[in-house]
Amino acid sequence: MNEPGLTRACTMGPIVATVEAAGGSIARVFRRAGMPLALMDAPDRLILLRDQLRLVDGAVRESGDPALPARLAVATGIGGLGPIGRHVRACATLGDALAQVEAVTPALLQTATWTGLRREGEDAVYGYAVTEWIEAGRQTNEMLALGYLLGTVRHFLGPRWRPRRAVLTGAILPDRSEAERIFDCDLGLGPRAGLHFDAALLATPNPAPDRLLAATPPPPKAGLTACVAGLIELALLEGRPSIDGVARRLGLSRRSLQRRLEAEGTGFAPILQGVLRAQAETLLAGGTTPIGRIALDLGYADAAHFTRAFLGWTGVAPRTWRHLHATSPSFERTGPFAGPGRSPGKMPGRRPGAPPRDDPFGIP
Repeated sequence: MNEPGLTRACTMGPIVATVEAAGGSIARVFRRAGMPLALMDAPDRLILLRDQLRLVDGAVRESGDPALPARLAVATGIGGLGPIGRHVRACATLGDALAQVEAVTPALLQTATWTGLRREGEDAVYGYAVTEWIEAGRQTNEMLALGYLLGTVRHFLGPRWRPRRAVLTGAILPDRSEAERIFDCDLGLGPRAGLHFDAALLATPNPAPDRLLAATPPPPKAGLTACVAGLIELALLEGRPSIDGVARRLGLSRRSLQRRLEAEGTGFAPILQGVLRAQAETLLAGGTTPIGRIALDLGYADAAHFTRAFLGWTGVAPRTWRHLHATSPSFERTGPFAGPGRSPGKMPGRRPGAPPRDDPFGIP
């Protein structure tokens, strides 16, 4: 089994507003995908690429709108992709930007995909492909990606620019005319998704270059250990990380997951402990969240249980650690799931009714 792809939640764009505008239920979309609704307030959270495909595909079905991925991409724009958008806007030319996107996308935004440039005669082809085999939702994901590709090129060539060809894979393209209206270009079907245009345009200078000053979130790490850590972080949004839940999401049995982690020299319990400590230190460093609230967010029964665990990790009490390490957040979080009543950047609390964690080192 190849390592599963990871992506940041922000790639799904303002999914709440778009689904609700179509009369659908975003709660039902997340429930059917087996994902926590609290993910909407955590745009920098890493999720499995296959789960992103499942969520977007589910949103299409819920809304009855095959062109919904195009709406998401256009509404988000490259600015909604966080560090990738900042890298694009800092490049001197279009060619530099596309090369930069190819280089930094796996590190900053999404793995198990390829986004880059190739040549076909006098044409440049700015393409996108999922390298992990995922059966469901491939065309909807490509449509979402195509919108981001268009946004990148149009930053340099203007909002009315049209490619010679814009291609998606698949046998049919439902509601092609509506997607073409949203993208303001013609769409076709072919063996590889991407934008075809005159290669001479790669020399186009950046009309509004920015300096790359903003800090970026830490990149996704490779390997099963890092993937399991990301899934534990995701499960913490509902307060219930478990080895069985992580194994199911990876399509593995509990024992298969244990064997593969043992081969990497670790296990579920130490990964869980590491995630809990990292989350605790991040929240404490922010300086404003009450310690009792942090305890509940991390699934502990109360502040006393959390304090005992934290003393075991660091040798000091949480309040003392906060006094020594309090700092401002390292980067700005923005909420890409824009919808009524959403508050970006807030770490959601433990899901009501979720069992508290008394033993932070055990496997729930």
